[in-house]
Amino acid sequence: MSFNTFGRLFRFTTWGESHGPALGAIVDGCPPGIPLTEADIQPWLDKRRPGTSRFTTQRREPDTVRILSGVFEGRTTGTPISLMIENVDQRSKDYSDVAKAYRPGHADYAYDAKYGFRDFRGGGRSSARETAARVAAGAVARLVVPQVRVRAWVEAIGGDAIDPANFDDAQIDQNPFFCPDAEAALRWEALVDAARKSGSSLGCGDRVRGDWRPRRLGGAALRQARFRTRVCMHEHQRGQGDRDRRRVRCGRAVG
Repeated sequence: MSFNTFGRLFRFTTWGESHGPALGAIVDGCPPGIPLTEADIQPWLDKRRPGTSRFTTQRREPDTVRILSGVFEGRTTGTPISLMIENVDQRSKDYSDVAKAYRPGHADYAYDAKYGFRDFRGGGRSSARETAARVAAGAVARLVVPQVRVRAWVEAIGGDAIDPANFDDAQIDQNPFFCPDAEAALRWEALVDAARKSGSSLGCGDRVRGDWRPRRLGGAALRQARFRTRVCMHEHQRGQGDRDRRRVRCGRAVG
């Protein structure tokens, strides 16, 4: 089974390696007539672009996207959309020592164990560099379902979690950890610096939230629409005979 292709009706396949000439995605299933230019995709790539803080990889990549197909006169044609992002700062020589040993916490070993070989130059397909192609494809998906808002953030690093009472959506884009708690972000800076000095690693946890925002609704109507769909939690009897009859929660959408 391929794990390079995602989705069914709207689907995309990522291609390329961390230290190859380029990487990108083929988006298929996008409806025709949707306005699309590189400017619609680039802001999302800029958000994940490496080298933006001392806590990320220092690889300097502009992550400039090019649309190679599937768009004519600024609108999608309904055919596969090819997106390409060139690699311009592949420092392969920086990985000469990694060729002799696996990196702790990286997918190097798992990739080698599964496929019998690995690209030690940044991990090849197992590198986080591959996520740039997913972000580009996701930017197209946002235009297909503009009423859906997706928000992600980091909730904990090294066992130190945010305080839900301090959650501030505006803070997510204001610190290098994408943290909604300003106080936690300050603590994490010291935590990560200490781990680097000691040569240890830290685990982290993140969360993704999606909100459905109906079109042509605003203000009070939008707030009410968010809670319009509920799930039936009443217990119903299922089964034909007494021995098979049991009470289970319905779980169907109502309202």
